Amino acid sequence: MVRKKITINNPTGLHLRPAGELSNLATSFESSIQIRKDNKTADAKSLLAILGACIKAGDEVECICDGADEEEALRAVDALLDSGWERK
Repeated sequence: MVRKKITINNPTGLHLRPAGELSNLATSFESSIQIRKDNKTADAKSLLAILGACIKAGDEVECICDGADEEEALRAVDALLDSGWERK
């Protein structure tokens, strides 16, 4: 199991589009990927769970990955969350 604290850089937080991108990315990995904010833990493979966590710009979350490709999954999620969604 690996984990890392990440600050959300997207100016609008994890609204529908970035939450969808995160869940699509998470489902490409075998490992379980969870995003924890305060006392809420969301399965990153579930769009509704991510939206239900109400993650806003500037929030610090903890990404927890567990499984065969956990290191790669954590790097990918970290890169996406840190990017502020400036992807083309």
